[in-house]
Amino acid sequence: MPSFLTRRIVPHSAKAMFDLVADVERYPEFVPLCESLKVKTREALDGGRERILARMAVGYGPLHEAFISDVTLDRPNGVILAHYVDGPFRSLENRWTFRDAEDGHGSTVEFFIAYEFKSLPLQILMGAMFDKAFRKFTVAFEARADAIHGKRPLIASTAATATSVGA
Repeated sequence: MPSFLTRRIVPHSAKAMFDLVADVERYPEFVPLCESLKVKTREALDGGRERILARMAVGYGPLHEAFISDVTLDRPNGVILAHYVDGPFRSLENRWTFRDAEDGHGSTVEFFIAYEFKSLPLQILMGAMFDKAFRKFTVAFEARADAIHGKRPLIASTAATATSVGA
């Protein structure tokens, strides 16, 4: 199953980055491949967490698909988890984690995703496109944070890693 992990140190707080990723209704404005995103349900959970059920439509050129995810926004722990519910995938799971830097300058943002399409033809058609888009996700969110909160120099040493895990 293809998977991807990236970790970036950004010049914005963990709260600012969490809020940006949690604002799923805005994804069509800046997330690669995202054509639309509609929240179907939203509910408060215990411990300051929130759960949303969302339908995301993605596409590139003539290829278009939609899927539904069950997303838990765990603000107290700085974690966003999305689990696949319905659509063209056999499985899809992604996780965001946000941690403020110990020196108080910026935060570390980690994005992990693992996915597998239901059919081999769809995997062949869309797999490479998804892999390329996932590699741009954290960069897109960082650019969005810069646009909203202002571009700031990063005082701590800059680090970014990206790893394709599995195949």
